[in-house]
Amino acid sequence: MSKLIFFDTETTGNTEKDFLCQIAYKTGNENFTRLYKPPIKIPPEASAVHHISNKMVVDKPSFHESGDLEKIKKLFEDKNSIVVAHNALFDLMMLKKEGIEPKRFICTLRLARHLDKEEKIERYNLQYLRYLLEIEIDATAHDAMGDVLVLEKLFERLKNKMQKEPEGENLSEDEMLEKMTEISSHPSLLRTFNFGKHNGKKIEEVAKIDRGYLEWLLAQKLESDQIDEDWIYTLKHYLGK
Repeated sequence: MSKLIFFDTETTGNTEKDFLCQIAYKTGNENFTRLYKPPIKIPPEASAVHHISNKMVVDKPSFHESGDLEKIKKLFEDKNSIVVAHNALFDLMMLKKEGIEPKRFICTLRLARHLDKEEKIERYNLQYLRYLLEIEIDATAHDAMGDVLVLEKLFERLKNKMQKEPEGENLSEDEMLEKMTEISSHPSLLRTFNFGKHNGKKIEEVAKIDRGYLEWLLAQKLESDQIDEDWIYTLKHYLGK
């Protein structure tokens, strides 16, 4: 039987060059959270988001020196484990840098996009969805364990919504988790711009009237060291690449 592990990382930034400085997870009745000293300084812009300062981690061991690596690796990589995260690709990238590669994962960000067929939701970040869906929980935003607690509740909401969709009707628990895993494993095809000069316009429409903008944006995304797989996939799709 599959074991769900809800997890989150707090890091020195949001690029491929960054490292984790906190990890938290919840599975069953087990809650785990710990701070680590990253190999680089935590910049103030990252501290402004998660409120973890260099002073808080100066006496902490690195993740590899902490003794937690073996335990977390065994749990996360178990064949029965499914790790659950919001914008999972980023957290999985952080774990991979530490030598942890889970076999299966569910991304609640991709699930939320997938289930929002009519594009009624303006933003999909975790805290926005928390308040949009009125998820009542005593949790500190951007703290790793706080985010895990919100994540768990969001997952249940998404799962319940999927059960009411034609694709989720009559699925067993394991079949449902398999379906959610499958959706999470593919890039999302985005339909509408929510930024820039074409904000609010359909990407398909912009491809016809301003193809050069899509070409320029794709080049920017490909050169960036941030994780933008969904946008790269979307732009290539509409550009026919």
